[in-house]
Amino acid sequence: MKLGIDVLRESGYALLQGKRVGLICNQTSLDRNGNRTREVLNRAPQVRLTALYVPEHGLDGKELAGKHVASRRDPVTGLTAFSLYGDTRKPTPAMLSHIDIMLFDLQDIGSRSYTYISTMALAMEACAENGKDFVVLDRPNPMGGLRIEGPPLEPKWKSFVGQIPVPYVHGMTTGELAGMIHGKRMILAVPRLTVIRMEGWNRGMSWSQTGLRWMPTSPNIPKGTSPLYYAATGMLGGLHGLDIGIGTGNAFEFAAAEGVDANEFTRFMNAQNFPGVHFTPFHSKKKPGFAGSQIHIDHNAGGDLIELDVTLIAELNRRNRTDLFQNTPASEMSLFHKVFGSDSLANDLKRGVSPKAVAVKWKGYNQSFRSERTRYLLY
Repeated sequence: MKLGIDVLRESGYALLQGKRVGLICNQTSLDRNGNRTREVLNRAPQVRLTALYVPEHGLDGKELAGKHVASRRDPVTGLTAFSLYGDTRKPTPAMLSHIDIMLFDLQDIGSRSYTYISTMALAMEACAENGKDFVVLDRPNPMGGLRIEGPPLEPKWKSFVGQIPVPYVHGMTTGELAGMIHGKRMILAVPRLTVIRMEGWNRGMSWSQTGLRWMPTSPNIPKGTSPLYYAATGMLGGLHGLDIGIGTGNAFEFAAAEGVDANEFTRFMNAQNFPGVHFTPFHSKKKPGFAGSQIHIDHNAGGDLIELDVTLIAELNRRNRTDLFQNTPASEMSLFHKVFGSDSLANDLKRGVSPKAVAVKWKGYNQSFRSERTRYLLY
């Protein structure tokens, strides 16, 4: 298994000869042996690394979701690490004046709302506008490359948690997404793009099958299986009055609300027969009085994880002591709509539309996307 950085190194960094190099990176930017990409490049005599750029959660991945990240000096390389989650989320001309070519090497998790692909899209646009080349050092999608699930992104709800119009779970690598962003002109201007492909990865692989060590991509994505759970409960977690395990070593693996009977709720969820998913009763220790289920997802689960998310939202809302939608402040409901890509979910559930009927709406779109993405697949 070779990552993009490994393949680039084996080429002798031919692509970077005579150029000032920028790198979008964080703690996940590692070669297959666990060496930091920025150190690998900084030590290579053929490479002139001149600037770093960091996404949400910061250079070491420890900043909490939504927290402002400051630009600072990187103690490892001595270079300035410009924040792309601070005063701006798109590199400015001044930030790009230090480089000729931009490398992108972040581990994504395969869900549209995770901001690393938004960072990539805006950086691609900035590089195009400033005459800089863009290179993606490709990495695996930890959910594999087969799963396509969830709703489209409506243009009016485009935001940093929904920057590119793909299904919520898209089944593509960052390199493949970059190719699609470029090919379909999803941004205002497109740069000259190169994707350094991995070797030894195939679309059916779970993270554990890659043989790579998982580095938490952010504080609540601690394990290689966490992306599956993020898809299954991430939207649910956007509502108030719930416990999905945030702040524990098993973030996103629970679904609990106040006054819920754990056994009854667990029986109901198991009766929904989501293939490859099962539930066990859960009583929250962090939030006394909160109960529901712990979720167990097999990597090859055939069930639609976004339909599961919607089912959990609908059923916990039905059983909860207060209305989850009314309980959530307007600003956070706006974020909920942006993550889903539409305000239709909240409206449908309030009107009593079943989760299955909600999910049926996106099945045709998922099929057309599966066909549409084919030309951009690299593996």
